[in-house]
Amino acid sequence: VGRVLEDCIEEAQVVEGCEKTVGNLLYYMATKFPTNANRHRKVLAQYVAQGKITRNEQLDGAHNFLKKVGSGELDIPTLEESAGVGVVVTAEDIQQCTAEVVLEHKDEAMQERYLFNPGPLLGKLRSKLKWADGKLIKQELDRQIRELIGPKTEEDEKLAQAPKKTKSKRERPAENESKEVTEVPTAKNPYAHFPNPEENNYVHTEVHLSWGEVMHIANTREELDAHLKRTGGRIQTRFPPEPNGYLHIGHAKACFVDFGMAEDRGGVCYLRFDDTNPEAEKLEFIDHIQDIVGWLGWKPWKVTYSSDYFEQLHAFAVQLIKKDKAYVCHQKAEEIKMYRERKQGSPWRDRPIEDSLKLFEDMRRGMVCEGDATLRLKMDPRNENFNMFDLIAYRVKFAPHPHIGDKWCIYPSYDYTHCIVDALEDITHSLCTLEFETRRASYYWLLDAIAVYKPYVWEYARLNITHNVLSKRKLQALVKEGYVDGWDDPRLLTLAGLRRRGVRPQAINNFCAELGVTRNDNMVHLHRLEHHVRADLNECAQRAMAVLDPVKIVLENFPDGAVVEVVARRMPGDSGVTYTLPFSKTLYIESTDIREEDSKGYYGLAPGKSVMLRYAFMITCTSIAKDRSGKIVEAICSYNPEKPPKPPKGVIHWVAEPSPGRKPRTFDAHLYEPLFSTEVPGEKGDWIEDLNPDSRRIVQGCMTNDPLMTSNEMARGVNFQFERVGYFFMDEYSKDDSLVMNRVVTLRESREVKGIKTQ
Repeated sequence: VGRVLEDCIEEAQVVEGCEKTVGNLLYYMATKFPTNANRHRKVLAQYVAQGKITRNEQLDGAHNFLKKVGSGELDIPTLEESAGVGVVVTAEDIQQCTAEVVLEHKDEAMQERYLFNPGPLLGKLRSKLKWADGKLIKQELDRQIRELIGPKTEEDEKLAQAPKKTKSKRERPAENESKEVTEVPTAKNPYAHFPNPEENNYVHTEVHLSWGEVMHIANTREELDAHLKRTGGRIQTRFPPEPNGYLHIGHAKACFVDFGMAEDRGGVCYLRFDDTNPEAEKLEFIDHIQDIVGWLGWKPWKVTYSSDYFEQLHAFAVQLIKKDKAYVCHQKAEEIKMYRERKQGSPWRDRPIEDSLKLFEDMRRGMVCEGDATLRLKMDPRNENFNMFDLIAYRVKFAPHPHIGDKWCIYPSYDYTHCIVDALEDITHSLCTLEFETRRASYYWLLDAIAVYKPYVWEYARLNITHNVLSKRKLQALVKEGYVDGWDDPRLLTLAGLRRRGVRPQAINNFCAELGVTRNDNMVHLHRLEHHVRADLNECAQRAMAVLDPVKIVLENFPDGAVVEVVARRMPGDSGVTYTLPFSKTLYIESTDIREEDSKGYYGLAPGKSVMLRYAFMITCTSIAKDRSGKIVEAICSYNPEKPPKPPKGVIHWVAEPSPGRKPRTFDAHLYEPLFSTEVPGEKGDWIEDLNPDSRRIVQGCMTNDPLMTSNEMARGVNFQFERVGYFFMDEYSKDDSLVMNRVVTLRESREVKGIKTQ
């Protein structure tokens, strides 16, 4: 507001001082003025300074009119009519109009006397006497009502002092009345604050140029009408990834914003590949992005490429040269950087237009070497915003393009391409993360320079998650330098890595929905993502039993060679879905579920102590055997085939030999911890040094007899909850003779294994 108020004071030409009433009006104007009409603000400021506008209500009328006009041509008579300029409302006008309104409500006022509410009458008068002083209207209304009903009587005093009826704190409906059900409040719509397409002539940015000029850029009424005719007035968004790497969870948030808003408003969303750098782009990345967007559940209206528009982009570049708003420059990257720091324009900036046209054509025909020339936009080298420093629009690159081959040897820059393609695709809402906020000035400058439709631009907070990096540059370094096993390593928060680990898209979308679409740039703790993963898997994961660190148990009183089947549940509660497990003389339990000595608060197995086997029988430990290191490797137990009258508190999971002498199926469990040991990698030094050496622990020799895990084909794509252990998912690189199960997430955010509690 301070910057705008200074501009208003200067435009009103009262820099040396003014009356307090004028100052108050200018402040009100600075806070309420419609920014899309800023080019007309000076006219209104001078009306205030000249005393033609004296009240906030007049400014409101002017603001409403100017909001519709935007940056279009201003009709002064209509402005003055909208603001009540020159309209004089006399005391006689107020008196006569008030008398007419009071007469309409005479009977009601006489009956209610001093309990009569004059509020509706006041509202009606202010509507009829739009440009009158509201204070004078109220005074006249109070006077006429007093004259009508006369002085207060004793009866009026009694009615005024009578106690008012109050509702009891808890009112119960009568038994024969239906009870009204209170609706549960729904979550706030994250897209509610975005304007509708028909309001896109309010889109505006104010570009302050270094020589004192201020550009007020907005859609004209004609540009907006043409846009609405092309789109039918629907919402059109875009998700515009660069195909130079794998998508990460930050892109999932962008999908939620772009696709989600279009879906919420009944619009459409493009999947557009911003493919302007052929050296970094691969068909592998393009295929991956399309696959992942579909996996997340989003359906693009159209799949497009920025390279689809290279002909139009080239034509606009020629147009800019002809308008003297672009030029061919021969400075090298180091020189451009040095000149930017000095805020000094290129020595080629003022070359003749014809020279730039010829050189640009030479660049297009491949007659200029890479690095020898670029096409730059003629913006504002001295501007405080470095994105206005004559940005590069085109550069020479003799590299084949993954989408269009070797048709071009000049390629447009991201800054040049992105905004123009937004306009060409009639994007209504161009939504991006906050680091692009400083680019807003150059975005609108360029669209204004080529006189095309301008989308609504809005920036939201970039997603940052503790114990991870989401910078594409850092992710590429981790992959290329071998710190992780590729883009789909389950320790990464790439979407391929999360999918391979076993995270479902529903959990990711729920996480993004909780974050919302805000501008609060902060660090999100990893446990918030894990919470949504747990909540999702708890509802759908198939319950199974597996032992990660097995200890052999021999049931001395179980018949040799016998195998019985026990029934287990796939889901908790009475879901009705069950499966069978073999129970035999030899079985295996977790090493953490047996000790040499019992202790208070411990509910596992120990010599002389009993536990219940999940879905099966009670067993009692009689003796244990240890290896040379002192670790328990085997225990002799007895089992009770009958249900005990008082079962032991401890209930543990187990896996039995499916037949005598045949071990259960074994697998490797990959147990994951955060990739980085610090919450913000690199905050206190080299980010690579913060890598967690224990981010993956491989446990071999794990056992299971679950029917869904008898083959890799059956286990593929199934989310499991290994009871009392965690959530697991088969790794996609598992081989027939070597099953690998990735731990998706633990059962709880944190736990200390002090014993085994009855579940």
